[in-house]
Amino acid sequence: MAARLKERYEKEVRPALLKEFGWTNPMQAPRLEKIVVNMGLGEAINNGKIIDASVEQLSAITGQKPVVTKSRKAIANFKLRAGQSIGAMVTLRGDRMYEFLDRLVAVALPRVRDFKGVSPKAFDGKGNYTLGLREQIIFPEINYDKIEKIKGLNITVVTTARDDEAGRALLRLLGMPFRT
Repeated sequence: MAARLKERYEKEVRPALLKEFGWTNPMQAPRLEKIVVNMGLGEAINNGKIIDASVEQLSAITGQKPVVTKSRKAIANFKLRAGQSIGAMVTLRGDRMYEFLDRLVAVALPRVRDFKGVSPKAFDGKGNYTLGLREQIIFPEINYDKIEKIKGLNITVVTTARDDEAGRALLRLLGMPFRT
């Protein structure tokens, strides 16, 4: 079964984008390419259990097993050795990507305290959007009682848009709640 948001993109969002920008070819309309969810864990230098807990939480949030990221260089000031585990990330594509974005927009973001919308300025110039979350507990899949430490995560939505305006229109039509 196709993801609900994917069907909505095909039936509503793509035609709206074609009309808004005056494109004639449906392939000109931007689409989602991938979503990267990254959790940087600087505290993992002192406590190795944090990596295991974050991997478990990221797999619960995304439905996919994360990759543990390792440091490339040693930095003495941070007591960091080369090859030490310092984070976890997941790259979502296809139906899992649409499911995750749907849950993020409909369930997780409204659970943020004092939520007024996400910043419309967090685009990179090529239509990709990055969102930082301060706590992972806004996702309903996370059991609050099993959390040792509240950690933030970064979510990057990579689109095929050529500029920020088209990327912003795509995400707005997919339901991303931008601040006005």
